[in-house]
Amino acid sequence: MADTLEFNEIYQEVKGSWNDGRLRFSKQTVVYKNSKTGKVDSIPVLELTEAQWRRVCLGNGIKLVTSTGHVYKYDGFRDSDFEKLQEYFKANYKVELTEKDMCVKGWNWGSAKFGGPLLSFEVSDSPAFEIPLSSVSQCTTGKNEVTLEFHQNDDAEVSLMEVRFYVPPSTGDDGMDPVEAFAQNVLSKADVIQATGDAVCIFKELQCLTPRGRYDIRIYPTFLHLHGKTFDYKIPYTTVLRLFLLPHKDQRQMFLVISLDPPIKQGQTRYHFLILLFSKEEDIHLTLNMSEEEVERRFEGKLTKHMSGSLYEMVSRVMKALVNRKITVPGNFKGHSGVQCITCSYKASSGLLYPLERGFIYVHKPPVHLRFEEISSVNFARGTTTTRSFDFEIETKQGAQYTFSSIEREEYGKLFDFVTSKKLSIKNRGFKEGMKGKEDIYSNSDEDEHDAYLERMKEEGKIREEANDSENSEGESDESFNPGEEDDDIPEEYDSKASDSDSGTEDGESEKEKDRRKKPAKRAKVVKERKPRKKERRSKDKDAPKRPMSAYMLWLNASRERIKAENPGISITEISKKAGEMWKQLAKDKKEDWEAKAWEAKRDYEKAMKEYRESGGGSPSTSKKERKRKGGKSDDKKKSKMATCEKEKERTTGSDSFKSREFISSEDSSSESDRGKKSHKCKGASAEEEEMATTPPSSGESGSD
Repeated sequence: MADTLEFNEIYQEVKGSWNDGRLRFSKQTVVYKNSKTGKVDSIPVLELTEAQWRRVCLGNGIKLVTSTGHVYKYDGFRDSDFEKLQEYFKANYKVELTEKDMCVKGWNWGSAKFGGPLLSFEVSDSPAFEIPLSSVSQCTTGKNEVTLEFHQNDDAEVSLMEVRFYVPPSTGDDGMDPVEAFAQNVLSKADVIQATGDAVCIFKELQCLTPRGRYDIRIYPTFLHLHGKTFDYKIPYTTVLRLFLLPHKDQRQMFLVISLDPPIKQGQTRYHFLILLFSKEEDIHLTLNMSEEEVERRFEGKLTKHMSGSLYEMVSRVMKALVNRKITVPGNFKGHSGVQCITCSYKASSGLLYPLERGFIYVHKPPVHLRFEEISSVNFARGTTTTRSFDFEIETKQGAQYTFSSIEREEYGKLFDFVTSKKLSIKNRGFKEGMKGKEDIYSNSDEDEHDAYLERMKEEGKIREEANDSENSEGESDESFNPGEEDDDIPEEYDSKASDSDSGTEDGESEKEKDRRKKPAKRAKVVKERKPRKKERRSKDKDAPKRPMSAYMLWLNASRERIKAENPGISITEISKKAGEMWKQLAKDKKEDWEAKAWEAKRDYEKAMKEYRESGGGSPSTSKKERKRKGGKSDDKKKSKMATCEKEKERTTGSDSFKSREFISSEDSSSESDRGKKSHKCKGASAEEEEMATTPPSSGESGSD
């Protein structure tokens, strides 16, 4: 038998909604990882006291009870899984997996039994239903009646609001009213927040970004109380998923981010994250409202009665001890400016994006946390407004897309290296890399600076950065967009640096000759817009045979009326769209019939076209075009020859006017002879023009006119 058993698509009920995940049985632990939140339930095998196999709404389910009083229920097993699990439990665990039947009689009269965090309503010693007492938000009593109200879950389509139990009047063995006894049993395990007793400690006037304002934070043993001028919030520690401690870009402030599930509510607004902002320079001396023995017994050295230090350190230390969660801090990523975050915008609000060891988090409005395991791919895109920035797009496996825009292009290299090192799929790279080969899918996505793993990763990051500084960085395979690379050292044609190499080649040249050499370059800079050539409209021959239709068009003409009848009021564009879909779904043999009809029509067209051409149809228009093309080319050549001659005359006359007699040399005389030759050529050209004017046009030229 294998050392482990793994099951996919196993469901866990959380406040009225089903969350899927993965369940793994090993010899040491039973691990369940929630796919939605990434939360991990780890149950040590030695603590298991009971295991039941039951028939439930989602097939079959398993119920595990531990010695600490916790109950875990997982549904979604098949009938065939029972034998495998029973054998595995018998071979590796001290607990046997037993079958337990549920009562399906539909009776509303039975006995209520409290077992750990569950209230079980049983009929004939078989459970009819169970209520997790942690879902109870309020418990009220009346005459022979107890009412339970429940926490609401936004993800659940239908929510159970309340349940009422009728308790018959009787006196217990201890003389206590049975209604009060029932209510006390519920309240002892229910998630009912009652601010009774003194707070462990109080932090005054802390700046909170979400929800916005300044709040007094009162720390109680089981919940957190935010007291503001307008609103109050009570947050049970059981709803805290993760803690993040993030340095601000200015290195003078710190963010403490508390992830909540379910979120706190204010009207229709949901706050999934509680974000506190601290100044690093603010210190505090803190005294816990507990005795030293109680502090030592409860927190086991994590806290002391008297503590002093930075305010953000004290708050995060107290939260970590009470919530019993790790604090996630940024890993070894450092941006272009040396900070551990990237300035960007999300949904038109500017904020900071932190690449973490196992995900990304954006603060602060709205806060976003994305784990690597739920990311399908990332994409580097050009900025929409300017080339000095780029966009970073993240697409999740559920199809949601997050675009972080206006990131400085200097951050591209660091962010690209980070994404590559985490083996995330990059869309515009051209290929898809797999995720980490031996990644533990049941591991928690929280890492902090206090454990050895993160320290080791930081050391490796420092070594890698030093190695990268000593070597020249290689170019990325994404040639379409590398904002960090610029060819500044290559002189362009019209750059001021480009003339430096020319000026030092010939020292004997005069300033006028240098200017003359530069003139063609300046002239080349001006680009004249070409007028678009008017395309000759093809004259349609009315006598020519009509071109045949394709198989699709033949089918469309035959089916158009039927489509209109089946879809009354459909527009022309919608008819085309509908017809395209119907043509795709058409059977192969029917398509072949229409293609055969189209082929016959094409054969008839070719035959008719051949007969039409033999009878002399369609030939004059083509010969006319050819004559026009020949005549146009000869005229263009003559015009260009005349223009060059005129320019040559102007240049020679202009240069003679500036020469004085005493500066005439042998070079000048030779240039005069050259000019004479050129003038003879121009005369020859003019003679040709006269000849053209006197001679009558040929038959080809006259046809072109």
